[in-house]
Amino acid sequence: MALDAQRLAEAAAQALMARDNASAALGITLIEVRPGYARMQMTVRSDMVNIHGTAHGGMVFTLADSAFGYACNSHNKIAVASGCSIDFLRPAHLDETLTATAVEQTVIGRNGVYDVRVENNKGELVALFRGKSAQIRGTVTEDAPGS
Repeated sequence: MALDAQRLAEAAAQALMARDNASAALGITLIEVRPGYARMQMTVRSDMVNIHGTAHGGMVFTLADSAFGYACNSHNKIAVASGCSIDFLRPAHLDETLTATAVEQTVIGRNGVYDVRVENNKGELVALFRGKSAQIRGTVTEDAPGS
């Protein structure tokens, strides 16, 4: 059963990556996916730096939001954000690689809650993000185990 869930998460992630133009444009890469879990990375480029010389908050948010999206769609049920919030805890800097780790906290009915930690390459906490999802009709991919 767990193997099928893992294969389903991988198939869903592959389908998402094929159409995730925003993450691709920002150089966001998927490192790992499991049911209810995703880990993604992004290196802060010069075009992502704000007026203070640190990573723009919108870029950090986008990385966290992408990890959230992959985690909440990992069950191959289409899920969209119903609300998100972020707390910025320390700045990220040019050329730092940021890692966002999204973990499912609960799914009840069609609603899910996910927490995302964004850390720099020193393992320091940059931001905490909470995303709430709502499942809508459909599946992420038809090309998945049990579809």
